[in-house]
Order: sequence, then structure tokens, then C-alpha cells
Amino acid sequence: MQNGEVGAVAEDGTGDLKRGVGALEKFKKSVDALLADFEGSAASKSKVADQKITRASLSGQNACFAEADGLYTQYNRVHTSLVSLSKSLGDQIEYLSLGVHAAAVGFDNVENDIRQRFHEIQTRLYEENEKHAKPEKTSDDKQFESGWGAE
Repeated sequence: MQNGEVGAVAEDGTGDLKRGVGALEKFKKSVDALLADFEGSAASKSKVADQKITRASLSGQNACFAEADGLYTQYNRVHTSLVSLSKSLGDQIEYLSLGVHAAAVGFDNVENDIRQRFHEIQTRLYEENEKHAKPEKTSDDKQFESGWGAE
């Protein structure tokens, strides 16, 4: 085994597991700190979700201003995507943290609630990935491409 290799396997089949687990634990602490920073920031899913505007804020109660309607529609579409991305990022960071923990202690030694949380996030991320694999164009997208209010 070479000096400085983390988790390397020696010729006799034994590995530097203790050193590898130490590196994983250090990495997990970094990931956990990143998750805490993310959840406390303006990019957290709850804070992004709270940043909304109303239709009236773009042109008052004048509903015949087509450009304001188009802008509002696109704002809501982008806002919905940002909330989804923020949630996905938080899930991915937590998923990574749980995976590192499982690798460090061995998956068979992970508590059932943590194992269940890992699988819940994995399923949600898989479903989101499948949902966004082939996005369909909506009428709003077509209107945006041809210009707001264009017919």
C-alpha cells in the first residue's frame, strides 16, 4: 500500500479501513455543514418558496395587459422550477450524507429510520429525474418562444 492512499487494499487483501472511515467521517461532517448552510440560506426550499409575487403587482388590477400576464406566467413557471431545484439540491446533499454514513458504518449497521429516509430520498430523486427526462412543451413555453402576447 502506498503512503497517502485512503482505503487502499494491500497485497494480502487487508485494507486501511480505519483510515478510510476517518476520511469518510471528515467528508460527512463537511457535507452536513454544507447542508446546514444551505438550509439556513436564502436558497433553502422554504425561503425560495416564500418569494412570490402576485399578478396585481405587475400591472395593478388591469387584467387586459397581456404582457403582464405573460410575465407573471413565466415568473411562476421559473419560480416553481427554482423551488423544485432547491428541494432537489437539499435532498441530494442529505442523500450523500446518509450514503457516506452508511459506507462508514456498513449498511447493515444503519438504523432503520435512517435507511428508510435514504430510500425515500432515493425514490423521490429517481421520480424527479424520470419526470424531467423528457420535458414536454406547454402552451406557455410556445407563447414565450414566439413572444408574449403573440398569436
